[in-house]
Amino acid sequence: MKKFTQMRFKSGFLSLLIFAMVFVNDDAMAQRKERKTSKNRQVAATTSSPAASKPAVSKNGIKPYDEIITAKAKSKEGLFHVHEIDGKYFYEIPDTLLGREMLVVTTIAKTADGIGYGGERTNTLLVRWDRNMDNVLLKVVSYSNTASDSLPIFTAVRSSNLEPILQKFDIKAKAKNDDGVVIDVTDLFSKDVQALGLPRNRRTQFKVTRLDADRSYIERISPYPINVEARYVMTYAATEPPSNGSTGLITVEMNSSMVLLPEKPMMQRLADRRVGWFSRSVIDYGLDEQRASKRTFLDRWRLEVKEEDYDKFRNGELVEPKKPIVFYIDPATPEKWRPYLKQGVEDWNVAFEEAGFRNAILAKDPPSPEEDPDWSPEDARYSVIRYFASDIQNAYGPHVSDPRSGEIIESDIGWYHNVMNLLRNWFFIQTAAVNPEARGVKFREEVMGRLIRFVSAHEVGHTLGLPHNFAASHAYPVDSLRSATFTKEFGTAPSIMDYARFNYIAQPGDEGVSLMPDVGPYDKYSIMWGYRPILDAKTPEDEQPVLDEWILARQNDPVYRFGRQGNPYDPSSQSEDLGDDAMKASEYGIKNLKVILPNLMEWTAENDKPFKDYSDLNEMYGQVVGQFNRYMGHVRTNVGGVYELYKSSGQAEAVYVHVDKATQKRAIQFLNRELFTTPQWLMDDQIISRIGDFGNLERIRSVQVNALNGVLDWGRLGRVIENEAINGDKAYSMVELFDDLRAGIWSELPSGKKIDVHRRSLQRAHIERLELLLTGDEPNVPAQFRSRVGPQINASQSDIRPIARAELRTLQKQIAVAIPRTNDRVSKMHLEDSVERIKAILEP
Repeated sequence: MKKFTQMRFKSGFLSLLIFAMVFVNDDAMAQRKERKTSKNRQVAATTSSPAASKPAVSKNGIKPYDEIITAKAKSKEGLFHVHEIDGKYFYEIPDTLLGREMLVVTTIAKTADGIGYGGERTNTLLVRWDRNMDNVLLKVVSYSNTASDSLPIFTAVRSSNLEPILQKFDIKAKAKNDDGVVIDVTDLFSKDVQALGLPRNRRTQFKVTRLDADRSYIERISPYPINVEARYVMTYAATEPPSNGSTGLITVEMNSSMVLLPEKPMMQRLADRRVGWFSRSVIDYGLDEQRASKRTFLDRWRLEVKEEDYDKFRNGELVEPKKPIVFYIDPATPEKWRPYLKQGVEDWNVAFEEAGFRNAILAKDPPSPEEDPDWSPEDARYSVIRYFASDIQNAYGPHVSDPRSGEIIESDIGWYHNVMNLLRNWFFIQTAAVNPEARGVKFREEVMGRLIRFVSAHEVGHTLGLPHNFAASHAYPVDSLRSATFTKEFGTAPSIMDYARFNYIAQPGDEGVSLMPDVGPYDKYSIMWGYRPILDAKTPEDEQPVLDEWILARQNDPVYRFGRQGNPYDPSSQSEDLGDDAMKASEYGIKNLKVILPNLMEWTAENDKPFKDYSDLNEMYGQVVGQFNRYMGHVRTNVGGVYELYKSSGQAEAVYVHVDKATQKRAIQFLNRELFTTPQWLMDDQIISRIGDFGNLERIRSVQVNALNGVLDWGRLGRVIENEAINGDKAYSMVELFDDLRAGIWSELPSGKKIDVHRRSLQRAHIERLELLLTGDEPNVPAQFRSRVGPQINASQSDIRPIARAELRTLQKQIAVAIPRTNDRVSKMHLEDSVERIKAILEP
């Protein structure tokens, strides 16, 4: 704003100088005309500045307001005045908003098949409107590099962060009250501005060549008190559109929300990886470090104590925040589900009480059109649970936050109608063995309502700043989850933010056991840690000793541990698992599947319907196989597993700890017993004969082979080798792993028993995987994904090649010895073929 004020001063000074030169020139000319009469001098003086009585048109095209914003204009007031004239849109931006920072959030509002989903966020930009002479520049601002403006290095940081100009606009007129500017923004939303349109990855995927301007247009632009919402339809020419391929076109409706950020940013709260939180990072060159250091802070709502309640708060009394968090329920939501969505929102009040607040989060119905005709879910003052009529089986909980401070400005939770089908499938497969309410393809309204409440609470947790905590479900002993007393008090997991769906461990006869998690002890702790005000702190650094004290008070208690999503080698941080022992938990889960499968035809039938096909039976049988496969994955992760236990340097404890030898060996024994030994119980002839003419062998094969390849994964074997290098005989070695797998997968060899069709496929897959380990290389992981999978192993220089070669030779000898004592003809052919396959690998 200072720069702009200086610019206006220079511009004004220049105008005065030109005026003075014209005046002097006229005066000199008058003197050269040998002194005119007084009357003539008066006429000359009167005509020397004719513009004084009529508005002038600027040389650069700035016109009077009424010539641009004519009587035809349809005008709306809000953050900016927005005027629409014959399909053109004008922003009237007051001077007070030039130089202010705003957040632009772009989403796909409506989409064709195969292009994401409605509500999908495609881009977020921090922008600022700056005046430059007779233009307005829309600049993209970045805080990825920062320093305090009071430090000398601030100048260097600014110089290395030149802000890109997203668009330049000619000033068409001054604002009506001469307090701002009028610009034409039509091209911003009707031309191909990539940052506001289809994202680059979609353009590449569908081979987009250009924007078809004739088929693109602005639907509407609506201003509100703190935001401006633009809806525009974009049609692209594409050589590989995902649907309606004959047209060669993709049409999407985009929504761009421009939200004014607070003039004074909220004080940051610095992040700590020991407590899970959505956060953002900047490189802060102003820190007293001898390197460029990262500063990471939380995304959270601005919950503040009223000044008159400071004493009450300090005395431990609950107080109401200055401004609570409020979610409105989309008017499009079916009436019967609204109470459950609201309950999911307000379930978080028990967590905010740990932070010192009561009534911190509320759920409301929106006002009726009669009560407030201007209310809109697009208004950024309102956070809304949006209800979409879509067959997508999902819900999501995003938020929009200020990149300067992490303050969450608003959130619109996306709720797809068909998430109910997903909930039905989970609840059926994981609890029907013990829960009569889950034995059907359509649940009672109260049952589905309770499931909706569960997912609502989970998604609200995301909007509050909490990510998934995949370590939570590992905190409770497996057998405790069969206890009604324990689960009633503590739930089935310490956090509703884990993917700990429903209690598949509870067995028939375990009466009164809870079947799903609630907002739990970890959730209450993390909300307290992120939201409880530390009133005496003046800076984020002042808060850190207190925040650290809160963490250390709960150290080494697994209930309060955070485990990140996306770690494929930590068996204590897995998706959709329960309990502290994957082998025991999966054994209970399989027992329940063995109860469900024989009843599947009965429980998916709807006898009151005149005609019912087997689509539900087919879907639920697939769910049984999928759940079984999920258990195998939980067990497999223990092999070559490494626990990630976040600590600070002051705790002087290891962060990474290898899974002990006995547990890894148990995991392989479990896979040999439950999976690699053909799971005949999964092949129910009555079901298979009703759901398809072909494919069941492939279904079982893929589960077995995927598990085997996962055990013999490059990264997993690299961790097995490293574990042995660090821990010696205490480690589960690669040689032992290979011996145990061979004994399980080829168990027919010593006795010459018949080898069934599933086992033959599995044994061939084993040979093929060993061939890959001997001759192949780990796929090259792009740098942007390397953090998810960890360091890559150099296969040719590791122990993998020699051990794989030795394993093939051992297997070749054992198969050759077994062939003479194998009587089954197909089994013998298979073994003879296996010998030849190995020979071709070893002697190409």
